[in-house]
Amino acid sequence: MYGLITRLTAHAGRRDELGLCLLDPNVKRPGCHSYVLAQDPKDADALWVTEVWMSKATHDAWSASIRETGVMRPALALIATFGDTIFTRPIGGVGL
Repeated sequence: MYGLITRLTAHAGRRDELGLCLLDPNVKRPGCHSYVLAQDPKDADALWVTEVWMSKATHDAWSASIRETGVMRPALALIATFGDTIFTRPIGGVGL
């Protein structure tokens, strides 16, 4: 498995709108086992995205497809900054 944890900061006052875009049920994530979005309690504009994918290749293929289709363009327009991404190797857990 392949995991990512990323902090995103929305433009001021637009965190909820960004969250809705990121959780759009029309955005398919084939090969994604888990996609969790959480508000940062210390920053009113920040979100944390925790993802678990079947493999890095699966995530890379999905990333390429969203660049081609532009399906995430509305969400990207709401992001002021991408924080660091932490890459992990999940070994199991509830729901995996």
